[in-house]
Amino acid sequence: MVHKTPKIVRTVADLRAQVGAWRAAGERVALIPTMGALHQGHLSLIELGQTRAQRTVASVFVNPKQFAPHEDFDSYPRGEARDAELLASVGCDLMFAPGVDEMYAPGFSTTINLTGVSEPLEGAARPQFFGGVATVVTKLLIQSQADVAVFGEKDYQQLQVIRRVVRDLDLPVEIVGAPTARAEDGLALSSRNAYLTPEERAAAVALPNAIKAAAQAVAAGGRIDDAEEAAKTAILAAGFRQVDYVDIREAGDLSRLGPGPIGAAKGRILVAAWLGKTRLIDNMAVG
Repeated sequence: MVHKTPKIVRTVADLRAQVGAWRAAGERVALIPTMGALHQGHLSLIELGQTRAQRTVASVFVNPKQFAPHEDFDSYPRGEARDAELLASVGCDLMFAPGVDEMYAPGFSTTINLTGVSEPLEGAARPQFFGGVATVVTKLLIQSQADVAVFGEKDYQQLQVIRRVVRDLDLPVEIVGAPTARAEDGLALSSRNAYLTPEERAAAVALPNAIKAAAQAVAAGGRIDDAEEAAKTAILAAGFRQVDYVDIREAGDLSRLGPGPIGAAKGRILVAAWLGKTRLIDNMAVG
């Protein structure tokens, strides 16, 4: 089936006018926030949103507030026309593509910060990251007035941070986590995979393989610290130049588990590692 290109709006006023019309007609609205450079993983989020609501809105905005000065904001892949074509292929109703000044007007000075679930892992490696994420996602949820918002589990800590913000601020939206979309060899789909050379792409599969083996070892009764160390060793042996972390954490609040067996706890193994100039992240359930 060929779908029409989604309507594209660039202002909060136009976004609210369209969402308001849908809601006045009794239709539920799902928001899928993205930074563009869309791939099949993003499209699976749209499709999940379509099972929860009659209308879907994808935001496409590369958020400068979640990048540190030395990170890849300027080089982050962009392509609005292709993004619109991909959204059309799955029947997305609306693309919200604001400019930086629309999201952060001159003099903008409000940032949402939180503690606890945001502090370890990505929070330690990228201290500015979750303040930027929490701020832009809160703005998008308020701007869109969505009934439900869908986020991928690939960014698992981000998902837990957003759930905490929504809970703490009493935002009237349901947050849905979608399973990580993977290539046939198991690598998590990511816009940053486009940075990988063919040789690096072939080596990258060591990341999901290593954490899968670690998760299985712990589920079978092995020690958490042994499994973490084995995963790190395997990742580095595959040609990754640096492992920022490979940790097995409590699945809800990401508090530390171990070093011994996991017992009855529900765990999550999370990893971030550098392959050449590209930083890849992944996670899987444990136990």
